[in-house]
Amino acid sequence: MHQDNGTSDHSTFLGYIFWIFGFIGLHRFYFGKPISGAIWALTLGLLFIGWIIDLFLIPDMTDEATQRFPGGKYDYNLTWILLVVLGVFGVHRFYQGKILTGVLYLVTLGLCGLGVLYDLFTLNRQIADANLAD
Repeated sequence: MHQDNGTSDHSTFLGYIFWIFGFIGLHRFYFGKPISGAIWALTLGLLFIGWIIDLFLIPDMTDEATQRFPGGKYDYNLTWILLVVLGVFGVHRFYQGKILTGVLYLVTLGLCGLGVLYDLFTLNRQIADANLAD
């Protein structure tokens, strides 16, 4: 899904899907908020209270992420889905054209999960950089 207007394609719908797992902070990582995502992961969404509040904040998080991260050749939604579903196999890295690290993830199960954790924190920036390079 290429966007000509230069804005990202973060999806409110996908944000809500990831919110279902919000007590581990997945939606916050998706919207480019890795620090609060980590806090949510360590505190079960601040004891589920912050998780419920986020239900109402997701539309604003979508708008903020759309403005922060440039769109382009690589689709944020697809890349995030690939990370969440097949991250330990490096499929999201193959999609981004990072063949070497894709193979490395494939044979090490995402560097024993540490690479996948790294990607949770940095995936939006990786996609933005790749989109700006094209």
